[in-house]
Amino acid sequence: MSMLPFDDRDGHIWFNGALVPWREAKVHVLTHGLHYGSCVFEGERAYGAEIYKMTEHHERLHESARLLGFEIPYSVAEIDEGALQVLKVNGIVDGYVRPVAWRGSEMMGVSAQSNRINLAIAAWEWPAYFSPEARLKGIRMTRAQWRRPAPDTAPTKSKAAGLYMICTLSKHKAESEGYNDALMLDYRGRIAEATGANIFLVQDGVIHTPDPDCFLDGLTRQTVIALARARGYEVVERAIMPEELAKTQEVFITGTAVEVTPVSEIDEHRFTPGEITKVLMQDYADLVNGRAKEASAA
Repeated sequence: MSMLPFDDRDGHIWFNGALVPWREAKVHVLTHGLHYGSCVFEGERAYGAEIYKMTEHHERLHESARLLGFEIPYSVAEIDEGALQVLKVNGIVDGYVRPVAWRGSEMMGVSAQSNRINLAIAAWEWPAYFSPEARLKGIRMTRAQWRRPAPDTAPTKSKAAGLYMICTLSKHKAESEGYNDALMLDYRGRIAEATGANIFLVQDGVIHTPDPDCFLDGLTRQTVIALARARGYEVVERAIMPEELAKTQEVFITGTAVEVTPVSEIDEHRFTPGEITKVLMQDYADLVNGRAKEASAA
């Protein structure tokens, strides 16, 4: 199925406080965010024209910018309003929302103290991140060559564009080898995350997930941990070594785009999407689609 290029679509994008036609939302080739990675973003999901954890996403956007040394000139409330405007003007009920903030073109060099801080918000309809078949059976993963950096070598708590370069490299290599995604270790050799999602392991009925001390503590991750504990499952956040995959029965990943997606294999290790994974997939779907109360009452 062909996809329209993202620079040539109908609709509108919120750009520095105003809605502009989609094709006119442009930046110059000499923008600092492109050359030096001074750019932060969020990935959000709209269900029924409501953005899940919208304000939390925009609070994190502000914090990401702070960690990169700049201040977004729009409040969290203004970004909330802009995101809702974008959904409405584009007629999107279920879709993906992408706010992005970056240093502009006023200065070109490592130092760019006087550059304008720009903010844009786009939204589009969003199909499943993985095919329905892959989600049902569980996706296939392989070990990434690249590792998540140490927190004293990069602003690892920021959702900064530059930190995703090794994710793109890892995912491209995995896909070229027939896998869906890659498992990234951290700088110490511990299990960290997938290229764009957090990871959970189920061992003898207990859910284990890496302590997010050098990568993002995803909002979906936090939601799924709360859902699991509400179900009475034990959730342990700790250091996990890759050797533990051999004693793991279920694996799933979580994120705004992937939601809750089971994993069927990581290299030589095989897993079966089991009861815990399936329960949390359904609980998350019920929550974001406003069916949580119905589900708990049923």
